[in-house]
Amino acid sequence: MTFHRNLEAEESKFLVEKLECTFFSQNDEPVHVLRDVNFFVRPFEFVSVVGPSGCGKSTLLNIMSGLLKPQSGVVKLDGKPLDKITPRIGYISQSDSLLPWRTALANVELGMEIRHLPKRQRRDKALELIEQAELSGFEDAYPYQLSGGMRKRVDIIKVLAIEPEIIFMDEPFASLDVFTREMLQRYILSLWQSTNRTILFVTHDLTEAIMLADRVMILTKRPATVKSEHIIDLPRPRLPADLRFDPKFIELHRHIWDDLKGEVEMQVKP
Repeated sequence: MTFHRNLEAEESKFLVEKLECTFFSQNDEPVHVLRDVNFFVRPFEFVSVVGPSGCGKSTLLNIMSGLLKPQSGVVKLDGKPLDKITPRIGYISQSDSLLPWRTALANVELGMEIRHLPKRQRRDKALELIEQAELSGFEDAYPYQLSGGMRKRVDIIKVLAIEPEIIFMDEPFASLDVFTREMLQRYILSLWQSTNRTILFVTHDLTEAIMLADRVMILTKRPATVKSEHIIDLPRPRLPADLRFDPKFIELHRHIWDDLKGEVEMQVKP
């Protein structure tokens, strides 16, 4: 179940080559986070990234989105080096990025407002997305009045409102209960299948990674490099509630966990 490919031979949306990243502690001690990271993401592909806690998954996303600069290596978007933030990429983090003083509707409108879209256009677009996310009736609610799952849906459609062609998701469902998480997994799958976007999804949950992705990429413990990738050849559409009982899913989970567990065990050793 492990595959290695010639990156140059792939038609890629993203190409990451020889990426290295080091931070420095308060005592000026170097902390090597990423080491010789190489991989690709195809157009319209859904790729999950899994690795031990603290291995550098979020750092990788931050570099790929232009928020951080690596010490060496390059990130290419459509064959051109990416070294700054681009509106082509939407970023959904684990924590809510909603403004507490704005209603759900006003939060969804925010990105369009910053881009100076006409008021009627951004209002119509926001209301359409709110309806699609099954949030009608909560347009005037403030974030504190919404459940965790509802806030996360607002957070997602706030990013969709600016129509990015690529979406980065950094453990977006980690703080949610299992039922809300499965509902949002279905929502993300439906969204991806209907809009032809490219998604890079970071998660600690191996079941979630397999359920959502076309490929699962395994990172080693820090300093992280790409250990392997696994093709998820399960048929779509996928229903989270049913898939976990599928023998093929169970076999995939076992193979990928066998690949990952050594990294996790080494990470927690004193």
